[in-house]
Amino acid sequence: MPGINQQKRIMYERYSLALGKVCYKMGLRPNFITIVSMISALVSGIFFWKADFFWGVVFIIVTSITDMLDGSTARAGNIGTVFGGFFDHVSDRYGEFFILAGITLSGAVHPGWGLFALFGMLIASYTRAAAESIGKLENCAVGIMGRLEKFLVIIGGSIIEIYRPTGTFPNGGWLELALIIVGATSVITAIQRLFYTKKMLGDKKEV
Repeated sequence: MPGINQQKRIMYERYSLALGKVCYKMGLRPNFITIVSMISALVSGIFFWKADFFWGVVFIIVTSITDMLDGSTARAGNIGTVFGGFFDHVSDRYGEFFILAGITLSGAVHPGWGLFALFGMLIASYTRAAAESIGKLENCAVGIMGRLEKFLVIIGGSIIEIYRPTGTFPNGGWLELALIIVGATSVITAIQRLFYTKKMLGDKKEV
């Protein structure tokens, strides 16, 4: 699993670098793009809260694209900073909260599943952050599903919920199913990261 994720990350960074170069030449800076990503996540959450799934999805896409561009712009211009990385991680957690809280408050899903998905995404992210900060691992981006893939599941569930062809899909429940998948895969990812961290650290003593 770590090898597969590492290969995916290398390909992801390679293809996003070209877009990062464009942003850098336009004068855009990583922290500004990070702020745009967080604001678009907030807007997405508000649209979901109002049960306007179309625009909720649009702004999830904007959030995902800008979340990719802040890191690629930093690499393209060689202007990445430690604070920038920290700010990016924190804003991502805010973004996840905004979107999932909006979906939960929309009334389209059972609140319990909304909280389950929110807990899962946050605990998966925290497990990685703890492994890299406390465990000093270079990278703990392992697991069954990453943040982008989870957003794609939510987007898919939202689209089917609204635009399902008549008689093709049962009525309702698709966005809720998406949240169940996101929550379950997030919990599995957190467990995988725990085992991976244990494997990498072994019985290493605290300094």
